[in-house]
Amino acid sequence: MNLHPSVCAHLEAQPLTPRPAGFEPYCADCAFTGDQWTHLRRCLTCDHVACCDDSVNQHASRHHEQTGHPVMTSEEPGESWRWCFVDQQTA
Repeated sequence: MNLHPSVCAHLEAQPLTPRPAGFEPYCADCAFTGDQWTHLRRCLTCDHVACCDDSVNQHASRHHEQTGHPVMTSEEPGESWRWCFVDQQTA
């Protein structure tokens, strides 16, 4: 049940969680191909770290498209927001 109508059910179901032990702040997909990333995002379903849509490869969006995992969070210092790919909302 969505208690806050302005926030989608996906964001309600996936609160911001701490980084997992051994967290590595880099996009493994970009590192593999030798590309650079602009900003990092972390999937709140599986903790996969990928580059943002301002990066050439947009691996965070690709991860959502391939897995259906709906919510990611910014991994930039000082930021604590989440994004729902399905409902196009931030929280």
